[in-house]
Amino acid sequence: MNKRMLRRVGLVLGIAVVAAGGYMVYKIGPRNVIGMLRYDQREEGDLKVGDPAPDVVLAALDGGDVRLRDRIGAKPVVLVFGSYT
Repeated sequence: MNKRMLRRVGLVLGIAVVAAGGYMVYKIGPRNVIGMLRYDQREEGDLKVGDPAPDVVLAALDGGDVRLRDRIGAKPVVLVFGSYT
């Protein structure tokens, strides 16, 4: 391939990547795309039933942070991830 053909292929691929990114932002929403990129770092854990919960920091709805350690007391803590709409 010559340089001109490589430029065209690169341009087409670049346009395709930008279009795919734009479609994701349009379809999913910009806040959700950023959230997916920021928080979707899953890995296999080794917790078993009865193990103490690890200390985690969760984003609160008011924009602050909530530490799980601050919520654990004499009563069990239940975390519900989902939507009730």
